[in-house]
Amino acid sequence: MSTLAAGPRPSGTLSAEEFRAHFPMLERVTHLAGCGLAPRSTALDEALAEMLEAMASHGAPWHLFEERTAQARERFAALVGADPEQIAVVPNASVGAYQVASTADWTARPRLVTTPLEFPSLAHVWLAQRPRGAEVVFAEDPEAYAAAVDTTTRLVSVPMTAYQDALRMPVAEIAGIAHARGAEVFVDAYQAAGVEPVDVHRLDCDYLVAGTSKYLLGLPGLAFLYARRPEAADLDPALTGWFGRRDPFAFDPRLLDFSGTARRYETGTPPVPACYAAAAGLALIARTDPARVRAHVQELTARAADALRAQGESVREIPAARRGAHVGLLDPEPARLAEELGRRGVAVSARGDVVRVAFHYYNHPDDIASLCKALREYRSR
Repeated sequence: MSTLAAGPRPSGTLSAEEFRAHFPMLERVTHLAGCGLAPRSTALDEALAEMLEAMASHGAPWHLFEERTAQARERFAALVGADPEQIAVVPNASVGAYQVASTADWTARPRLVTTPLEFPSLAHVWLAQRPRGAEVVFAEDPEAYAAAVDTTTRLVSVPMTAYQDALRMPVAEIAGIAHARGAEVFVDAYQAAGVEPVDVHRLDCDYLVAGTSKYLLGLPGLAFLYARRPEAADLDPALTGWFGRRDPFAFDPRLLDFSGTARRYETGTPPVPACYAAAAGLALIARTDPARVRAHVQELTARAADALRAQGESVREIPAARRGAHVGLLDPEPARLAEELGRRGVAVSARGDVVRVAFHYYNHPDDIASLCKALREYRSR
């Protein structure tokens, strides 16, 4: 396997080869679908086995489930440079977005700026705020944010990396514009966390959401919401549950008190298997150097784009420095192409008019060769 990232590897971190060894399934499947679902790892297997053994040994090991949820929260906080009290455990990014939107008063500052580059589920949450007074405005591209954000803007939503084309957005720059005009900033880091450095302070965001099922190597059903100042929201969350209380175990149906931490955004019992998976995936990510992972992925996406063009394929043109962890392969029938590649042992992810070819630290150049071979077989059928 080629070593793509140049320079010395930080002490205690895994090499790409060592990282790949945690994913035995890659010996039989070329996994280029990490932007949609993480591959199965030995860490995931061990975590789920641990959960099942706890159930068999203890019967109702809720204390162990709570410990693992807390561990996942702490590990995500460490990954993004936050305090655990600034992190809420939520079932998905959409609920995270709703919790932020529901606590905003749109009366004095009604404008909410988003972009069509955003994942539709989040944009739908923003659009659903219009009956509450929100005026939703779309910035068509990164450069359009400056004109769209004005002094009536309450919230600016920006993806760290666009889900379809993998365009990396100038989040800190947009945050500077928003804050200068009195608005808060919400960042969707789902397509970035795990494959590049993510630091809430450098991004200068007020909120950030990321799920665990993609580059963080967990399972669907869990996401994390970062809130810079959770107690400073205009309103209390409209969606709540016992885990949003100051003391969930007070069991008082007459008392609706909200935690002073980001837990105020939490609702009911979290998905325990996904919490175990998240803690395991985040532990594996913590053994990598994010900058080295980014360099590895950037080299692979550049090689993949060149190789695809060389055999006559069309790819979505994104400058290398602005490209995230996947390449957009253009095809008239993306879903069919993804299915056909899957039959040939190459897992990819179709979205809109592109087939997303995604890379992580576990991928290597041989995966590009396997993709190109499968494409040639399909095109020549």
